[in-house]
Amino acid sequence: MAVSRKVERELIRKEYLTKVSEFLDSLNEEVLLVKSNEIAIPVVGCEGNEDYLVITFKVPTGANKGTEPYNGHELAVDYLHNLAEKERKAEERKVEKARKIAKDAEARKAKENKGQ
Repeated sequence: MAVSRKVERELIRKEYLTKVSEFLDSLNEEVLLVKSNEIAIPVVGCEGNEDYLVITFKVPTGANKGTEPYNGHELAVDYLHNLAEKERKAEERKVEKARKIAKDAEARKAKENKGQ
């Protein structure tokens, strides 16, 4: 029996939502089904604050209504590249800030020496 692509995606989503819910339940976690594709887990943070962790399950169709298929591998590579780029830029800002602090300290020292 053939099923449509939409139905197939729905079956996949339900299967993994069930698997993850059962796994979390086996760890004695309270799993709350809050939407057809979403579960919430009550959690307590390190400061004792109560929150909910929400996990959403979806099988994306891709860009432009499925004409360009979703590629998780490409997105993972892009994400790692973006993280590395952010880290590089943060390091550049840190070096530039240290340079500016040193320059400002020199300027203050020169100003003090000029005033004496």
